[in-house]
Amino acid sequence: MKRIAALILTLAGAGSLTAQQALPVPAPQQPTVRGEVQILPVKGSVYMVAGAGTNITLQVGADGVMVVDTGSAGMTDKVLAAIQQLTNQPIVWIVNTSATGDYTAGNEPMAKAGRPQVPENALPGQVQLFASKAPTATIVGHETVLRRMSASTGTGGPRPVAAWPSVTFFDDQRELYLNDEPVFVIHQPAAASDGSSLVFFRRSDVISAGEVYVTTSYPVIDSAAGGTIDGEIAALNRILDIAVAKEKAEAGTYIIPGRGRLSDETDVFVYRNMVTIIRDRVADMKKKGMSLEQIKAARPSLDYDARYATPSWTADMFLDAVYRTLPAAASSTR
Repeated sequence: MKRIAALILTLAGAGSLTAQQALPVPAPQQPTVRGEVQILPVKGSVYMVAGAGTNITLQVGADGVMVVDTGSAGMTDKVLAAIQQLTNQPIVWIVNTSATGDYTAGNEPMAKAGRPQVPENALPGQVQLFASKAPTATIVGHETVLRRMSASTGTGGPRPVAAWPSVTFFDDQRELYLNDEPVFVIHQPAAASDGSSLVFFRRSDVISAGEVYVTTSYPVIDSAAGGTIDGEIAALNRILDIAVAKEKAEAGTYIIPGRGRLSDETDVFVYRNMVTIIRDRVADMKKKGMSLEQIKAARPSLDYDARYATPSWTADMFLDAVYRTLPAAASSTR
């Protein structure tokens, strides 16, 4: 019996090894040195750039590079240098998942370093004409992103015209196609802001979540920019609707957060539950007539604060956003 058991274990181990060798997996994430950027292969033709303030998503192929979000100011040169180590193809599309500065600060210089996508059937003369009329990469975002970046009111005033999206959409989603892959830019109204979007790479099976999902803090809900707690939860649920787990709820669809580590469906599931639990606690307290200060004193997020509260987005700041953006008839139903 011992010999049979040993043989079974040996065969099981060999089978497991073969499966691991046959299936490509992302390289393990390494700590990023402050001020430096690092490219992590994710899945298919998609990569994640860490260390640029916010995470940047790349889709790379023979037709060019698509960039989702452009990171913080001052990091563009390092991001471009990292992309050039990965491919000699130009940037042709830049997608903004929000108007927030940390996600769009590199728009202008990164667009200038690229070129527009040229139709496959274009003649040589048409290619030159096309490039001369639009010599930069094309920036795409929801129309609310354009409105906020071009507005004359708000912190810092309007952004430079060259940083604005030149292709916008007002429907639920915008479809793009690059490197033999359908890409869906899916608007999530009133999530972290009113311009929040998810970007789904269908063939690679990767979601770039932007400001909707981060692993380093509570969701940063900008109520002044149209963000709401219920919209945020709806956006997290949309990620879960799209994502499909592989074996034992691990791997499968990968999710690139706006900040933090690469995730899968289970990670987003746990995060969504945390946000929903805190929302329901605050809604219940508000329904009982408690004031914002009383709710903060009761600390309804205490069991999560050690993990998600940060100096720049404290538990009180998150509770404030939850309280103020709850519907008038706050309910504890999901």
